[in-house]
Amino acid sequence: MTSAPIAQGNQGAWGKEMKNKFISVDDHVLEPPDLWTSRLSKKTWGDRIPHVARGSDGRDQWLVDGKVVLGGSVAGVGAFMADRNEEPGTWDEVPAEAYDPKKRLAAMDTAGAEYAVLFPMVAGLAGETFGSIEDPELELACVQAYNDWLIDEWAAASERFIPQCIVPISSPDATVREIRRAVAKGHRGVVFPALPMDLRDVPHVGESDYDKVWAVCEELNVPICLHAGSSPTLEYDPYRKLAPNLAKALQSVTKPVSSVYVLGLYLFTRILLRHPGLRLVLTESALSWGMLYLEWADHQADHDGLAGEGYDLTPSQMFRRQCYLNTWYDKIAPFAPYIGADNILWSTNLPLATSTFPGTQKTIDDCFAGLTEKERKQVLWDNAADLYGI
Repeated sequence: MTSAPIAQGNQGAWGKEMKNKFISVDDHVLEPPDLWTSRLSKKTWGDRIPHVARGSDGRDQWLVDGKVVLGGSVAGVGAFMADRNEEPGTWDEVPAEAYDPKKRLAAMDTAGAEYAVLFPMVAGLAGETFGSIEDPELELACVQAYNDWLIDEWAAASERFIPQCIVPISSPDATVREIRRAVAKGHRGVVFPALPMDLRDVPHVGESDYDKVWAVCEELNVPICLHAGSSPTLEYDPYRKLAPNLAKALQSVTKPVSSVYVLGLYLFTRILLRHPGLRLVLTESALSWGMLYLEWADHQADHDGLAGEGYDLTPSQMFRRQCYLNTWYDKIAPFAPYIGADNILWSTNLPLATSTFPGTQKTIDDCFAGLTEKERKQVLWDNAADLYGI
């Protein structure tokens, strides 16, 4: 099933039937077990290739370069499980909606999502699993196999899937080369580990080394997407005596808030000042902390005299010009005046356990109360349509 795009600004096309339709800017694909084993040379890489293996406990797990990833699970697909606190034990137990594009379209219809902007899962929420591979050749092979597969299998299945590339971080030059290659193939966004220096020995992200990365995103008019949770050093481990479901809940709470540091870093290091055409999406960030942070950042900027340090915009002005926060459960009205309706995106967060699926439509009814129709359309549709050329 495909759906024709709705013209931006065409209120008649929007209509009553589109009231709760939206572009989901944060959905994850679950990579199948043969993705890398079928695309990488067994002779060259052996068991370093990402693959699924059966553990001694009878459960499947993903191995990448000999290391267990995805928390030892075969899939994080709680939204599609009968009990969202449970995870599949083997690949055979994984719901097809997680990895089959045709099945996912049906789930999107249930949620009311006309389009889904795609992120990885096994590769890391922002490709950080591969970013941690110290061998740059293996890292690049894994990244390119994923990027090609996403175009071949998901983008080709329906125009409703919006592909985004992941990137190697062994060097900014390698990042730029893959962005150019992937965008030429049809990728419409760049998924980037927010703090690459936390994953391996590379320059700090605030250094001018990365200007070529930001510049190519400006040139190609693709947003750069920083997914919450891709920088584990910003989060703390749950208390060891917490029940497993409570530990997961705590991690889900701390993950969005970790974006506070990321946003502050990108604002105060002049990245956005040097690259006014760069559009920065903080995915799975939620909204409530944003209002507090922008007020605090502006206060400190004024108090500490940032204008005298060469900043011709306040942090909130930089933010409103170039940044977006993404939520899937916040009430919008209290925060829109501070963050800006132009700077808010919506999603289902499929297939993660934190997703609002299958009750997404009720969540939208609850969370969008008090907004004007213009603001509602901005958040549900127009902002994402502008970012991704829909």
